[in-house]
Amino acid sequence: MNRFSLELLSATEQQRFDGVTSFVGEDNSGSFGILAGHTRTIAPLLFGLARFRCGSTPWQYLALPGGLLYFLDNRLQIFTRRFLIDADYERISTLLQQQLLAEEQRLVETKESLARMEESMLRRLWELSRE
Repeated sequence: MNRFSLELLSATEQQRFDGVTSFVGEDNSGSFGILAGHTRTIAPLLFGLARFRCGSTPWQYLALPGGLLYFLDNRLQIFTRRFLIDADYERISTLLQQQLLAEEQRLVETKESLARMEESMLRRLWELSRE
């Protein structure tokens, strides 16, 4: 059976899995799978769950807030801000909802705060230019 390696890379951690036989992820076009020998692929992964399998072991679920997938020469790399791995679908689904959605909400709030600061600074510059 053909196999490939999977490298998960985030800002705070990285993990490598050898002997991966199958990966299933999702991008804007829908769900897709990767097997050993797949052609070079680059895809933006959506927020949610992906999964992979090593040999005949149970599926491992991968929760991530989006990311970039790159596959070349039987080496799959996934770059993301954060990831969680678990073999239990129910448990990782709950973790995804609790942790990653909270993180996404904080990111949205930070972006909104930055936009308000930018607006305030532009307003102040405009006021100074009128004086």
